[in-house]
Amino acid sequence: MGARSKARKRALDVLFEAEQRQRDPLTLLAERITQPGTEAALPQYSVDIVEGVLAERGRIDELLSTHAHGWTLERMPAVDRAVLRIGAWEILFNDDVPDAVAVDEAVEMARALSTDDSPTFVNGLLGRIVDLKPTLLA
Repeated sequence: MGARSKARKRALDVLFEAEQRQRDPLTLLAERITQPGTEAALPQYSVDIVEGVLAERGRIDELLSTHAHGWTLERMPAVDRAVLRIGAWEILFNDDVPDAVAVDEAVEMARALSTDDSPTFVNGLLGRIVDLKPTLLA
């Protein structure tokens, strides 16, 4: 697993844990930076992802809700929500990551960590966001 893939997974861990424990994600992020526990120090790209997702969360959640036909954010598995937020942030707000890579990485995280249906769902929803990207950022 590459360094960025590991960083995405660690960012997912922070976002997922914050939601599950009903904690402020930035507080939890700060704790993980200063006290990584049994894991290695949190990579800078993990910090960038968490901070970026939180900064753009309103817009990201609006887009996910609008384009997830038949699904509300609340109805999605929590892992899928976090994966989709990371993927959408990389697609829309991080020019360093090609869109196809962002989608592929999100699909792989969903495959490894969520339900059997999640990879297809994540691929379809993020693919729709990629298709609409020129109009979403206009």
